[in-house]
Amino acid sequence: MTPIRRYATAPGVPAAVGPYVQATSAGGFVFTTGQIPAAPGQEIGTFADEVRATLTHLAAVLAEAGSGLDRIVKLNAFLGSPEQLDVYNQVYETFFTDHRPARTTVCVGLWGVALEIDCIAVTGPGGDA
Repeated sequence: MTPIRRYATAPGVPAAVGPYVQATSAGGFVFTTGQIPAAPGQEIGTFADEVRATLTHLAAVLAEAGSGLDRIVKLNAFLGSPEQLDVYNQVYETFFTDHRPARTTVCVGLWGVALEIDCIAVTGPGGDA
């Protein structure tokens, strides 16, 4: 049986604000909790800055779990407004140049944050086939 590992806090990433971990790995995959730009209520600049911060947090959580942005197979993004999509895509493209995972992007009401991103990635050695 494959062990399940839980990652509570990755370096440089805001701590969980509830009873959950930042990621769980099992069966060669890592499943991340939704990452946000900063601690709730803390503003960090433009929406582009928030997208960069969120993807940087996601990268740190994945690294803690033995994976990386280039190992993502599915990414879900939750934006607070449809008007954010163009800026989101512009920043997103700078993080995913060669490896573009399957992706879902939806607009939803969020609790005081501009966006939230979670993903599923593979762990361990190897790369794209």
